Amino acid sequence: MKVLVTGGAGFIGSTTCSALEDGGHTPVILDSLVSGPAAFTSGRIFYQGDMADAALLRRIFDEHPDIEATLHFAARIVVSESVARPGLYYRENVVGSLALFETLLALGQRRVIFSSSASIYESPADLRVNERSPLRPLSPYARSKRMTEEMLEDLCTASQATQTPMRAIALRYFNPVGADPALRSGPYVPDPTHILGRLMAVAQGRAEHFEITGTDYATRDGTGLRDYIHVWDLALAHVAALEGFDSAFARSASDGNPEVSFLPINVGTGNGVTVRELVTAFQQVSPTPITVRDGARRAGDSAGACADTGRAQSYLGWAAQLSAAQAMEAAFAWEAVRDQKLSDADSSGRTR
Repeated sequence: MKVLVTGGAGFIGSTTCSALEDGGHTPVILDSLVSGPAAFTSGRIFYQGDMADAALLRRIFDEHPDIEATLHFAARIVVSESVARPGLYYRENVVGSLALFETLLALGQRRVIFSSSASIYESPADLRVNERSPLRPLSPYARSKRMTEEMLEDLCTASQATQTPMRAIALRYFNPVGADPALRSGPYVPDPTHILGRLMAVAQGRAEHFEITGTDYATRDGTGLRDYIHVWDLALAHVAALEGFDSAFARSASDGNPEVSFLPINVGTGNGVTVRELVTAFQQVSPTPITVRDGARRAGDSAGACADTGRAQSYLGWAAQLSAAQAMEAAFAWEAVRDQKLSDADSSGRTR
């Protein structure tokens, strides 16, 4: 199957492109390269530009009329930046996505898989959430994801009265870590904000210490609880959503929801790990000791949660297979080759 992948040069988008190719599918990447490296598009069909550019989207579909679905990853994703620059996040994540969805509707596209986030959930007392759990996004980033979900759901619902109805699956990610086990892609920013990247920076001497941000949460050790999912498992969840798209909605209908055109699905391991527990595990495998300090909560952070993944297993036949330890192994292996991989862009790449 040929699929449009917005944000296909990013960490998760590029890893998913590899999983798609491994599964016999063909990704067509649309990325502005504002953050993602061109190296991750090498050897793939690639268009550089903005997802809100309707003329470019029409050109892509004119040149690839056999595209059957859109995987929408393109977004700003740094929580602290969203707190400092909320307008940027609402403009690019929300308004940009609206322009994309309206163009897809105009082109008669019927399937969208949206990269959403578990940060939209309220942290419950037992720190476990399913797709019907209360929502309480605490940062502009998280609110931009929730707004985009609501927009997409409304557009899908309204389109059911047209000749080309669109349906969408929103995959609510928990906390991706690691790298492609085949080392085709991985984290690439020099100053990463995700936890494993920050730990790697300290272990490699690029940062003086790792700060645990928040030690007074209502968790077993006071630090935030997260559901850390190997990025390769996350990529395979997208393949499962693509291949099982129609059957997921059929299963929803058999569960008594025949009119549903928008399905949120949690993508995590179902196992909660505190920040301090992950740091301890990292210290045990790191070749160099790291300095750890306790710090205050960051604006926009929550106690966290872990996923109830029953819907993913039932509707998509998907479950996480890899451990946090395997994610750390992949991260260390990726760091050893990262600079070379990012500089070795294949000159034979099909760029448009």
